[in-house]
Amino acid sequence: MSQTSSLLSRVANSVYWMGRYIERAENVARFIDVNHNMMLDLPQGYQDQWQPIVDTTGDRAVFQERYGAATRENVFRFLALDAENPSSILSCVQSARENARSVRETISSEMWQQMNSLYLLISGERNRHADESLPDFCHMIRMACHLFQGILEVTMSHNEAWHFIRLGTGLERADKTSRMLDVKYFILLPAVADVGTPFDDVQWSSVLKSVSAFEMYRKLYGRISPERIAGFLLLNNEFPRAVHRCIRVADQSLHIVTGTPIGSFSCVSEQRLGLLRSELDYCNVTEIISGGLHEFCDTLQAKMNAIDECILGDFFAQHPTATRAGAATDQR
Repeated sequence: MSQTSSLLSRVANSVYWMGRYIERAENVARFIDVNHNMMLDLPQGYQDQWQPIVDTTGDRAVFQERYGAATRENVFRFLALDAENPSSILSCVQSARENARSVRETISSEMWQQMNSLYLLISGERNRHADESLPDFCHMIRMACHLFQGILEVTMSHNEAWHFIRLGTGLERADKTSRMLDVKYFILLPAVADVGTPFDDVQWSSVLKSVSAFEMYRKLYGRISPERIAGFLLLNNEFPRAVHRCIRVADQSLHIVTGTPIGSFSCVSEQRLGLLRSELDYCNVTEIISGGLHEFCDTLQAKMNAIDECILGDFFAQHPTATRAGAATDQR
């Protein structure tokens, strides 16, 4: 692994988390929007489906302590505009902006301008009743995040800093896709009797829409099939939000940063990421389902958390360690 200076470690840490925070903000906005639209499609008696969206962030206990009932208004306020929730859209944008500010010399001026525009957008909405126009709010946030990512792609040199952004974005995206799939399979479905019903189809369609996969899935498979959806979101190697694709892209960027050939490793991060990529290379959805989809997703998230910790130790910490494992620290 190439040696990195304290300055490079600082820059790498900032751009890595800038990428993760922007991706997280965009994902949360999409989850809220898709869930809102799903509520309109569900039959009467199934109108209270906001708690699972909180569960995707892993903040159920914190939410219940502070807000209690998972109503539309409470969930929106917690996930979108709550400054005390580190995973809210507001907090993610603020953190992304602070990281961008610290590396102004590394990112392009267009990226910085768009980051400020996004920050002003969310700050302005915080003082209004944004939940009254929830779809418009979510659409604006998503488009602003997409614009930032597009500007990043075409105005920043594809150097080490760019690959650290790509690495962070890929891991964040893979994590959120696995969480959405896990929530549907393990939490969202209220009764076995609903399996195969129009209610079930609406929910599976909402999972696809939550990761912008509905159209691409339908082009490939047509009819809604839970097993095919699981395979598409976990193992597809072409769709940009499929877990396998995200991990492969992250692995490529990590090897470019270190200069180590694909198939070998020079640090714990590369070893862990390479092992996960190999596992996904040779998985099939039938084995995943038979072994338990929830268990697979849970293990997958633990492995990605461990990889994040290894990246911290290998690149961002002052003294890289021989091995780092355990849950990831989500906020930097």
